[in-house]
Amino acid sequence: MKNSTKKDSHLCPCDSGKPFKDCCQPFLQQVADATTAEELMRSRYCAFVLHNKNYLRYSWHPDTCPKNLNLDEETQWLGLRIKHTEQGQKNDATGRVEFVARYKINGKGFRLHENSRFTHYNHRWVYLNGEVAD
Repeated sequence: MKNSTKKDSHLCPCDSGKPFKDCCQPFLQQVADATTAEELMRSRYCAFVLHNKNYLRYSWHPDTCPKNLNLDEETQWLGLRIKHTEQGQKNDATGRVEFVARYKINGKGFRLHENSRFTHYNHRWVYLNGEVAD
């Protein structure tokens, strides 16, 4: 999550500019399902920020979800930028989201640039897999 002042600390970690309670929180609490692949991508980023393994597993296709999901407690997530989406709307069968997530580990900065694939499973969007981009 970005370094926040008190004024903006209620904003969603996914950088949507919306309050967390009106953005990704309902998805992470599993009281609502994402209606688009981009919403799911944003909520999964929040799950990484908040170390929410249960939601990551819930939002991952069971055929591609790793048995061991280790989240590094030292990772400090700094921000998410959606670069491009393809399909992934409510009535689409599949979708793609290209994103860049910035993070630090032990004070050293990194970027994850990925093209993620999403599909429907049990009538909801799930993450299928992704390719790291250059």
